[in-house]
Amino acid sequence: MGAMSPWHWAIVLLVLVLLFGSKKLPDAARGLGRSLRIFKSEMSEMQNDKSAPAEQAPAQPQTQQLPPAQPPLAQPTQHAQSQQPQSSEHADPRSA
Repeated sequence: MGAMSPWHWAIVLLVLVLLFGSKKLPDAARGLGRSLRIFKSEMSEMQNDKSAPAEQAPAQPQTQQLPPAQPPLAQPTQHAQSQQPQSSEHADPRSA
């Protein structure tokens, strides 16, 4: 009773086709296949990376060359603030 009979598989496939449609199932299977291929290639690349450091010298980090510094733009002058008197005559009338 643990194994599924061919009739069980047929019913499962029929339900999947009814739920997702016949157009989306091949696309989903294709995407799953691509994902598995990418996963396998990444895993094999990780295995190669583990064995490679003993053979290769550690790579020196690349230093990025920055462009020459440009002088800052001229700052706007603050003549309007310096010309206003700072006396108590111009205090806020609500505070009096």
